[in-house]
Amino acid sequence: MSPHPARTLAPLALAAVGALALSACSATGDAAPQEGGTLVYATGDAEPSCLDPHVGGNYPQALISTQYLEPMVGRDADGKIQPWLATEWQASDDGLTWDFTLQDGVTFTDGTPLDAAAIKANIEHLQDPDTQSSTGYLAVQKIAEIETVDDTHVRFHLSAPDSALLESLSQQWTAIQSPAGIERGMEENCQAPIGTGPFIVEGWTPQQQVDLVRNDDYRTPGPEADHEGPAHLERIEWRFIPDAATRNAALASGEVHVIDNPLPADIVAAENGGDGIEHIDAPRPGAVNRIELNSGQAPFDDARVREAFIRVADPNPGIESLFRGVAARTYSPLASVEPTAAGDESLFGTDPAAAAKLLDEAGWVAGSDGVREKNGARLTVRFPVSTNQSTAAEQSLFEQIQANAAAVGFDVVIEPVDLSSWYGALAAHEYEAVSAPYTKVGPDVLRILYHSDGTIPAPSGYFANNAQLKDPELDAILEQASATLDEAERTKLYADAQQRILESYTVLPLYDQQNHFLVNGVEGVTTLGTVATPTFVNAQLG
Repeated sequence: MSPHPARTLAPLALAAVGALALSACSATGDAAPQEGGTLVYATGDAEPSCLDPHVGGNYPQALISTQYLEPMVGRDADGKIQPWLATEWQASDDGLTWDFTLQDGVTFTDGTPLDAAAIKANIEHLQDPDTQSSTGYLAVQKIAEIETVDDTHVRFHLSAPDSALLESLSQQWTAIQSPAGIERGMEENCQAPIGTGPFIVEGWTPQQQVDLVRNDDYRTPGPEADHEGPAHLERIEWRFIPDAATRNAALASGEVHVIDNPLPADIVAAENGGDGIEHIDAPRPGAVNRIELNSGQAPFDDARVREAFIRVADPNPGIESLFRGVAARTYSPLASVEPTAAGDESLFGTDPAAAAKLLDEAGWVAGSDGVREKNGARLTVRFPVSTNQSTAAEQSLFEQIQANAAAVGFDVVIEPVDLSSWYGALAAHEYEAVSAPYTKVGPDVLRILYHSDGTIPAPSGYFANNAQLKDPELDAILEQASATLDEAERTKLYADAQQRILESYTVLPLYDQQNHFLVNGVEGVTTLGTVATPTFVNAQLG
């Protein structure tokens, strides 16, 4: 691979990026954009238990850490990897050695230098079991040794070629933070990680808000920045408002400038020009929202029972009515923003009669109450649902699927729980079906989710292969795709892998992970081309 050149923000490029940002920001009438001021963001995602995305590694952490931590590389809207904290890189012919050049003279907001030693400390932090990382830990598994060549050059020695390395290093869960901050210990670092980003964590009032203040010395603009230097905003109030209707009312009143996780009806109203509120649609990369069936235990250890469930689920009418056109049905395990996404609609045709026949063949017979039984066991499907991650529309969709499955004798027991209890149910394998969002840049997410190694928990206790799929042929395909740096071969291998996953009937794809933001009274809001989180480096109040 040839070295990647450094990026400079030439005037024409700045103008183009600025135009893109303005196309995704709110109308502010005739008011001129302001310098300074406080932007108020209201999130409906679960409040993080730790603001350091190295610890655990969920999407709420990515949302907020985008404002104060930055990754080694970025990704533009076309999916191309771009320089960020690293200005250029080069891989050896065998893919086992990667050299990175870092920006020179950059410091974290505590004055610690951004150098090769800092990169080494961050990778080792992710790999340390005591960090309790999951997403970041899995992303850097193949980095066997980090060599600090000099202050601005770091070399990674890999245990095996990793075609997803740059994609992994573009994520918030591998973003770079001050080694001095890390050395304070997990408890203190969770309260206020220290990065190079456009904002600094000033304080955190649990169950209320995180206060962020501008980094006046900001000098590492990423691919989405439309200017050099600090952000326009002086402060951000990051509020936690779980109720969607309350968030939208605060947005409409002007108390709040940006909200996430809006109701479909509020998205449609914004699209129709309601009250000057603008809509940003930024589907997450990686895997789609889907229902996975636990093939590691009864009843879904029988492929016929899995196919029967898939054939009777019939999610399309619910997706159309509940999401009001803002979510489109998919038949691929990969998000539509991933160029390698491939699906097979023929595997998901609704056919209750065929589903009933499959259950008959598998030995499940109807009981007195209509629920099928076999050897004294009922055809029960425990379905824990995280109320922090599933929207009201999605929970209603699951209830429709529950009713459809009951028509052929499934007893689907939906269990609404908070995020902690949901993780606990998964860890104890107390589920037969689950919807588990997983965001990762690039198609290597398939290896994390469906390789048999994914049944083994990460240091945090989280395991990614919720389908408990163990297929040696699929493992071999995913390993080969991970090892090849040839894009054409990689694309073909991932297409083969997706077909094999879908044919296992362990996965019911639904739609892209929904990332919607409504904006009022502020312009310049845009989202990262990596994990689709909002960035406010360009934002200005109107």
